[in-house]
Amino acid sequence: MSKRILIVDDAAFMRMMIKDILSKNGFEVVGEAADGVQAIEKYAELKPDLVTMDITMPEMDGIAALKEIKAKDPNAVIIMCSAMGQQAMVIDAIQAGAKDFIVKPFQADRVIEAISKAIG
Repeated sequence: MSKRILIVDDAAFMRMMIKDILSKNGFEVVGEAADGVQAIEKYAELKPDLVTMDITMPEMDGIAALKEIKAKDPNAVIIMCSAMGQQAMVIDAIQAGAKDFIVKPFQADRVIEAISKAIG
């Protein structure tokens, strides 16, 4: 059974890019969200195997959404995505329970490697 993934990013073209990489590699994208608030709702509704979560988004950022999802489901598997190679953000995300971190612009092999490792 293919792994079900929720993609969270405020940029539609970024969601499309990740979706394309995942679909070509046998993953099923079950939903998309454009901000942290939508991410929490979609997570509860879809119960995906993994979430790719952007950090910088309107309404609620990725780290706040990560914390909220992990509070409701400690087994949630979330990989953070961000254009910022900011060490502080990475550390915050990992301490809050993120499994891994992918930096934009995405390299397909790195995305697949991170996801496979996280849900392997």
